[in-house]
Amino acid sequence: MSDALLPPVPTPEPTSPRDRRVSRRLSAIAESATLRVDARAKALKAEGRPVIGFGAGEPDFPTPGYIVDAAVAACLRPASHRYSPAGGLPELRRAIADKTVRDSGLEVAPSRVLVTNGGKQAIYAAFAAMLDPGDEVILPAPYWTTYPEAIRLAGGVPVPVLADETQDYRVTVGQLEAARTERTKVLLFVSPANPTGAVYPGDEIRAIGQWVEDHGLWVVADEIYEHLVYDDEDGLPDTGSMPVLCPDLQDRCVIVNGVAKTYAMTGWRVGWMIGPSDLVQAATNLQSHLTSNVANVAQHAALAAVAGDLSAVAEMRSAFDRRRHTIVTMLNEIEGITCPMPGGAFYAYPAVKGLLGREYDGRTVDTSADLAEVILEKAEVAVVPGEAFGSPGYLRLSYALGDDDLLEGVARLQRLFARV
Repeated sequence: MSDALLPPVPTPEPTSPRDRRVSRRLSAIAESATLRVDARAKALKAEGRPVIGFGAGEPDFPTPGYIVDAAVAACLRPASHRYSPAGGLPELRRAIADKTVRDSGLEVAPSRVLVTNGGKQAIYAAFAAMLDPGDEVILPAPYWTTYPEAIRLAGGVPVPVLADETQDYRVTVGQLEAARTERTKVLLFVSPANPTGAVYPGDEIRAIGQWVEDHGLWVVADEIYEHLVYDDEDGLPDTGSMPVLCPDLQDRCVIVNGVAKTYAMTGWRVGWMIGPSDLVQAATNLQSHLTSNVANVAQHAALAAVAGDLSAVAEMRSAFDRRRHTIVTMLNEIEGITCPMPGGAFYAYPAVKGLLGREYDGRTVDTSADLAEVILEKAEVAVVPGEAFGSPGYLRLSYALGDDDLLEGVARLQRLFARV
């Protein structure tokens, strides 16, 4: 395996604290595997190799023009050149509150909204406000790579609960109960999910919410993919926001969200946290020391996004839906791969256990991390191995890339594994 996919090598423990160059807290954090794979793909492309990258969870569409225009106008206003409230521009917080009731049915006061530097900061801020050292967070797996690191940074202990492809990657109440201990404080709930695209139906959300309420727990609900839910055969899936379907949880629920995925704004770095007033105030105090306000120009772009209609979002969702069917069909044509149809987001998460234990050009491949390396070397296709998401034996492929690249990339996999 190349260094591109290897975990970081731990630094030997120094004999004296004064000799420790990097704190234990940060030394324990792994680099984002998805960003590492994406960087590796881009580096190979820069060398002239025709690498097709399925690694980054990033829409291939440009940010809609009306949003960019709002940012340009903000650049010209002197007020944008100055500090603004650490919790976010008041007009943006109001717009986020309005957008939340419009899109999910949850009514929140603007004072319960904290605007953050992307969804990642919202996730960390939520856990930093909620957790004391040793508090446990139940973490359904496969999980996005940032979740366990954010939990640990906040002093918490992630407790993974694995759901495989036979469950469509959705955990059950029974699994959650088996993982609960006296130290359990929070359930992290994500639907649609990264990396699997799993979408929980309403009855399962209500059952999980009732379990949370019965045990006096908290919920952090990541709703970043809320608008990327696809039609099923009977129409729109029966799903929704947990605090709406389980209203008794609203005072013990934190929602994190952002503009990155819905509006093709990954580089603008605007997210938000919605929660009870005391938690939001605590997280705002943290942000006042950590970053102060989010960049004002980006906030005005986000304001245009969340206050506008969803027509551009519908166009992107339609393209993702088409690609979803294409990639799943093509992957399932490869012997040794099983890929459920994702209900949301823009990821396929095939089980590749049937491809392991084989020889590829004289090299025996035993893990999905090794397989990802072979795919990169032999097919010039970048994918993320399941080890990054707490579930070895799988690969994540983002279908948020152009149709031609998607077809060619999966065709390369078909040709590679047809020769084995």
